[in-house]
Amino acid sequence: MTSMANRLARQKERASGIGSNQCAVKFSQQDYEVLLQRCLEKGILFEDDLFPADRRSLGYKELGPYSPAAKGVEWKRPRELCSNPQFIDDGATRTDICQGSLGDCWLLAAIASLTLDQNVLHRVVPPGQSFSDGYAGIFHFQFWQFGVWVDVVIDDRLPTRDGKLLFVHSAEGSEFWSALLEKAYAKLHGCYEALSGGSTIEGFEDFTGGIAETYQLDKAPPHLFKIIQRALALGSLLGCSIDTTSSYETEAVTAQKLVKGHAYSVTGAEEVHVRGNPVELIRIRNPWGQVEWIGAWSDGSREWRYVSDEEKLKLVHAAEDGEFWMSYLDFVKNFSKLEICNLSPDMLTSDDVGHWNYCQNEGMWRVGSTAGGCLNHRATFCSNPQFLVHLEDVDDDPLDGEDGCTLLVGLMQRNGRRERRLGYELNTIGFAIYKVPDQYKGQNNVHLGPDVLLRQKSVAMSSNFINTREVCDRFRLPPGGYVIIPSTFLPHKKGSFILRLFTEKHAATAPMEEDIHVEIKEAKISKEDVDPTFKYLFKKIVGNDSELSVINLVPVLNKIVAQRSDVKTDGFSLETSRHIVSLLDKDESGKLGLIEFQELWMKLQKYLEIFKSYDSDCSGTMSSHEMRGALTEAGFHINSAVLQIIVSRYANTEYAIDFDSFVDCLIRLEMLFKMFKTLDTDYSGKIELDILQWLCLALN
Repeated sequence: MTSMANRLARQKERASGIGSNQCAVKFSQQDYEVLLQRCLEKGILFEDDLFPADRRSLGYKELGPYSPAAKGVEWKRPRELCSNPQFIDDGATRTDICQGSLGDCWLLAAIASLTLDQNVLHRVVPPGQSFSDGYAGIFHFQFWQFGVWVDVVIDDRLPTRDGKLLFVHSAEGSEFWSALLEKAYAKLHGCYEALSGGSTIEGFEDFTGGIAETYQLDKAPPHLFKIIQRALALGSLLGCSIDTTSSYETEAVTAQKLVKGHAYSVTGAEEVHVRGNPVELIRIRNPWGQVEWIGAWSDGSREWRYVSDEEKLKLVHAAEDGEFWMSYLDFVKNFSKLEICNLSPDMLTSDDVGHWNYCQNEGMWRVGSTAGGCLNHRATFCSNPQFLVHLEDVDDDPLDGEDGCTLLVGLMQRNGRRERRLGYELNTIGFAIYKVPDQYKGQNNVHLGPDVLLRQKSVAMSSNFINTREVCDRFRLPPGGYVIIPSTFLPHKKGSFILRLFTEKHAATAPMEEDIHVEIKEAKISKEDVDPTFKYLFKKIVGNDSELSVINLVPVLNKIVAQRSDVKTDGFSLETSRHIVSLLDKDESGKLGLIEFQELWMKLQKYLEIFKSYDSDCSGTMSSHEMRGALTEAGFHINSAVLQIIVSRYANTEYAIDFDSFVDCLIRLEMLFKMFKTLDTDYSGKIELDILQWLCLALN
């Protein structure tokens, strides 16, 4: 119950703008400005109790409290390590980022990318921080985490051994922004050890909020050069590297002066003409600024003789800054991997570049309700969350000359790194894309079932199902409506995710969910409508009383179902009996009279018919994955959020629902709908309650 309240509170915060880079969520409710001011007023240095300067913050296994690697570690502030510490000295550069004894080179490569773009750097490293003016031993950094920006506060006590920083440090030893950034990122994920092992793409995304693609250049798609051009025009960050086969090859320099295992940046992609023939060129930057490619199209090479002065001037082809040109063919031949981080519109402040259109949806896979697994599991696949995207306009400049809509789909699962210490493993995830049938065109208030999804082929799928934080793929689709179904590979796997969509043109997106409403036709019954035999049986049950009490109703219900061998039940509970009386007791006597009991009898007959029709294996119980369909047939239209709560409340450990639980669910749903309708006097779809009214209704 409290987790649901927290989720609703977060949704309200997002709606009000909290979570943007300008109004980041305060991690662990720590407010940097408030804490800084408090320390300055008291004349003390900040000490962060939420990420203490002890072994717990180092790790849990290899860096655990009793591990050899944690012995001899002392936490010291920069002023204890050098006489004149600097936060950033003469600009942030790659030499500020030297790896220590932690296996987070993936993170360091991403941090190095920050030094190439001051706007991106200032999003992550808020300016104005220093060890001089207003110093109080407190710093803060901002990271993108699963759809929101988070502001992380830290103190500047850093782990050292023998007077030297244990992890990230600058080459000079006097610049500390990178070490403090690493600490803030470690706090975000629980400890330093949580940062061991990863992909540079993860860092790219957490520093920009962008969506990242990876291309293996030995399998480059036909139009990759145009994809690179389009990405640069949209302000994307591009990196490339050469794979190594062993640790000995790391930073090894090839004969043509390319560095293996080293992160380069792609900064340009242009076409020049040599004797009338077009040649595709890629501009690459080595952050080291010294070692440059010496092959064809390098600075001063003879190939430039055949390029017109006008094109040379346009390309600014010669510069001693580590930036160089090479042909696209040499690029795919010499480099192994290209990574493109496409930035969301709010990350781009310049009008010189185009902007992607960006949409984001959140969802959950919950065992028994929305964790249906991939299409291999046809019995449960359709219970997965569904999201509609409507592609309206084709791209202005198609890469292959054919009209279509570019769609980047990124499916990201939450909190894998933070929960690693608990033994949590990432789910194997992927997605399928289906064309919306004509009968549902323009609608998102439906949930497509087996009659639709199992009778047509998907138009596209993720390239694979894999146990990474994010699966991302690029598609070109004709204009129209599509439903994206994210799933785990196996069913019954719990997880939370965000689904991100980048399009070149405007695209409308929304969850595919039914509108919550009820359609129940109540039969009006009078005493004359009651069969004489039923009257006789009712009088026999109630005896001298004219009505049936809550307590006496329980054995009556249990006796009815005990006579049936085709349904299973643990027995109707007193709580179910109370719900029934609360729903049907029109005179507020706390009991059921003849007419009211007749209504109950008719409901039970209807519920039994529905229950048996959804008991597909004739086991006497109903699979929780069938609950959505059964509720719809009973007249209750709900969405996935409500379904998840129903399943968690009424399903057993094997995610089966017996008959008494099914009855209690339907009775309670009808009661809740009626209560809401009674209080929604202006038909607005909203009600307002004070604390007394809320408690009385909740406890009813």
